[in-house]
Amino acid sequence: MTEISFTILGEPASKANQRKIVQIAGRPAVIKSEKARAYERDALAQIPPRARLQLDVPVAVTMRIWYATERPDLDASVILDVLQDRYRK
Repeated sequence: MTEISFTILGEPASKANQRKIVQIAGRPAVIKSEKARAYERDALAQIPPRARLQLDVPVAVTMRIWYATERPDLDASVILDVLQDRYRK
């Protein structure tokens, strides 16, 4: 079993509660907030090359997340988005 460990600095933004409605090709669309998109951009830049592997087997993920407040609407989904093949775009 191979273990990959790294740290992503910055506070994750809630992607669910701060959506933005925009027009894409003349049609309304709902996108993540600028704060959530900025976090994704910054987090992707922090993933080390050794961790940029395409895995096709089951994996276990352990995260320790620190937020500035204890608001109940905060979630880890934006972090999971970052870890899913997003860096190839």
